[in-house]
Amino acid sequence: MQKKIPMRQCLGCREMKPKKELIRAVRSPEGTISLDFRGKAPGRGAYLCRSGECLKKAVKSKALERAFSAQIPPEVYERLQREMEVGHDG
Repeated sequence: MQKKIPMRQCLGCREMKPKKELIRAVRSPEGTISLDFRGKAPGRGAYLCRSGECLKKAVKSKALERAFSAQIPPEVYERLQREMEVGHDG
């Protein structure tokens, strides 16, 4: 029997994709927002495609702010953009 593949919606393009193809943005219990390339960090998660375009769309539509129910400062978006460009799997 085939194993069920978990699907998540990208905040940028709004497409449903397999969870493993997406990058998880996470707000930790302390309130820090970062990208979680392994998908295991504790906290509230929201998902983005592995492209800078989806991050830009999510920023423009304030999708991350809605997902995390919090104001997100511009420097956090800049850091997320840099993390997206580096794209580590660490």
